[in-house]
Amino acid sequence: MTFAFTDEQLALAETVRDVLRAHCPPAALRSERRPAWEQLAGIGFFGLLLPPDADGLGLRLVDAVAALEETGRACLPGPVVETAVAAPYLLDDIAKLASGSVCVSVLLPGQAYAPDADLADLLVVARADGLHLVSRESVRLASRPGADPCRRLFDVSFDDSVRLDRSYVPALRRATVATAAQLIGVARHLLSVTVAHAGVRTQFGAAIGSFQAVKHQLADVAIALDFAAPLVYRAALSVDRPVPEADRPVADRAASWGDRAVPGAGRGASSAGRSVRGAGRPVPTVDRDVSAAKAAAGETAALAARVALQVHGAIGYTEELDLRFWLARAWSLSAAYGGSAVHRARVRTSVIGGDLRRYP
Repeated sequence: MTFAFTDEQLALAETVRDVLRAHCPPAALRSERRPAWEQLAGIGFFGLLLPPDADGLGLRLVDAVAALEETGRACLPGPVVETAVAAPYLLDDIAKLASGSVCVSVLLPGQAYAPDADLADLLVVARADGLHLVSRESVRLASRPGADPCRRLFDVSFDDSVRLDRSYVPALRRATVATAAQLIGVARHLLSVTVAHAGVRTQFGAAIGSFQAVKHQLADVAIALDFAAPLVYRAALSVDRPVPEADRPVADRAASWGDRAVPGAGRGASSAGRSVRGAGRPVPTVDRDVSAAKAAAGETAALAARVALQVHGAIGYTEELDLRFWLARAWSLSAAYGGSAVHRARVRTSVIGGDLRRYP
């Protein structure tokens, strides 16, 4: 298919980039936990996916994916994905969610800890008996070590909560794709600053960017980005047009979110149900698309981080260089909502099971 962002989608992303350039500079990462939060709320960022009757814009994830990429490019701290992407599919009638006045963190299946839970007014926690909505006053948090100083992790316990009678799957799918979009933004920033550094750093009387070994490493990152970004955009499109459960192969349902991927699951599945009833043509396998996007984006960001560190040398580790924030963000988001190994296993299970559908 031919995929191109509309002028409106690109304008939204450009607006978010301008806001973050002005209000979330690298210096803010050293002193603020939620820089640019109020400014993003002012342009409607936290209401992008909320319905109009909740003061939102009622957009699809594909409309917001380029803007979410910009939050990764800026290394924006705070539970942005959880508040702007997951919360609209988990919570109803939460006043001030669109205004950014209410901050949300989530602890969904596949996660060990809740990100930035100390900043959250509300937490949505998945337990064996379902989803629980927990207020700031009722939660007990225990800080856990993590790679990213701007994305703190917490173990969550509570006594009082409100049960949520809904599935976590739509929110988890979208949060995973949104995190993949952030990883693309992180990788783009790392490539940009590394290319700039390679152009001014000299060795043996020449810029190190002129060395073939350095050129090849930077080219590898650029190629990886060109392959990974379309997978993220496709996944955003897929979650907006999911396959109805009744029309999904049994093998797909067994390997869907919340279930452990089992190598070889789904073998021998018949071709029945491989297209939407009456549609007459293949449809996307949503979970496969989401996992392909997250695996590719995570691996690309990890590659970009490794190359950036190699090209910068030991200075890349130092406290004084802002690069360390993006390195840490690449590592932390690569593990968030399932690492590359988990998502590659899900893609492999789908393919081995004989499900080779394409879209459109």
